[in-house]
Amino acid sequence: MLVLALLCPVARAGKRTDNGERRFVVTLDAGHGGHDSGALGKHSREKDITLQMVKKVGALIDKNLSRDVKVVYTRDDDYFVTLENRAKIANDAKSNLFISIHINSVAAGARNRSTVEGTSVYTLGLHKTDDNLAVAKRENAVIELEGNDEMYKAFDPESQESDIIFELTQNKRLDQSIEFAEAVHDLLVSTAGRTPKGVRQAGFWVLWATSMPAVLIELDFICNPTVEDYISSDKGQDEMAAAIYNAFCSYLNTYGPEILSHKVSARQLPADRKSSGNSAVPMPPQKKTKPEQAVPPPPAKDRIKPIDDDEGSEKKPAYRIQFTASVRPLNLKSPEIEGVDNPRYYVEDGLYKYTTGPYSNEKKARKELKKMREEYPDAFIIIIKEGKRAGMLK
Repeated sequence: MLVLALLCPVARAGKRTDNGERRFVVTLDAGHGGHDSGALGKHSREKDITLQMVKKVGALIDKNLSRDVKVVYTRDDDYFVTLENRAKIANDAKSNLFISIHINSVAAGARNRSTVEGTSVYTLGLHKTDDNLAVAKRENAVIELEGNDEMYKAFDPESQESDIIFELTQNKRLDQSIEFAEAVHDLLVSTAGRTPKGVRQAGFWVLWATSMPAVLIELDFICNPTVEDYISSDKGQDEMAAAIYNAFCSYLNTYGPEILSHKVSARQLPADRKSSGNSAVPMPPQKKTKPEQAVPPPPAKDRIKPIDDDEGSEKKPAYRIQFTASVRPLNLKSPEIEGVDNPRYYVEDGLYKYTTGPYSNEKKARKELKKMREEYPDAFIIIIKEGKRAGMLK
């Protein structure tokens, strides 16, 4: 089966140069293209900005890291590439990291369409049952443009065979994906001034079908005119490219040696010089925080409680709306949580997942979901039984 073949482990040794040296391979994926414009702003299109962004990130890598890193593009111009071929390009290149760049939007009728903002970075969660094709289609409408649903029906974690392969391949790379996603998110906030919307998990097909650590970046919301001006400007794109590049340098310094068989000293761009054409200069290594040096917990009044153990039952389940997730625990003053009534969390796959509710029936939950999606477009309803997630609603 094609999808299962895509998931077979690939060599992690990277590409060899003409003189036999190994190089780390990163695949840069510009979302959409050709007849698929992606999200539209007043004067720009997602497909154009994503292409400009991958070229800027790729140029920084080529300029500063060409000895150790090979850049592969899923597209380098304005043409359409299927999700299947995007994954195939990355797998065939024996890539060590996959970075897909997209831009967010909300429905035309959403009340907050002109004000919603924020960056989010996705990894693929260990989803089961209802979290498969429905989520992939919602986040990747391009599947419907391809007219090849049969191909993507193989993306079915309910299948025992698919589930086993899914677990084996995903467990090996999930931790590294989350680590890189967290670095990208934090630097897009600190370097490019984007509003944080967190590191999240979703069933993106292209992340599932790639055989290496992979992330999908939603830079910001093109439907917000102020944001659109920023993400379509040279200044904005340079800052965002610098953020992604610096996150890549940190990742390469950590995982490059096992691929390249020698130490790597990837040079980051200083925040005040960004990617303005100046050569990168060495940055001091970041010190890892020891457990005893961890930031103390927030005051009790600001802490978010976990979902109660006795919430929902087999006969009478409760319903909650899941709206964000984070690698680190959030509190009531975190921007990702601000304004949400009665947030509660649960922990799954190493992420803190945040919800609001509970609602006694599906009808009430769906009514509130419409409101939540104005601020959190990818929010969805989960079913709670005895304090644990027992499924989700399409």
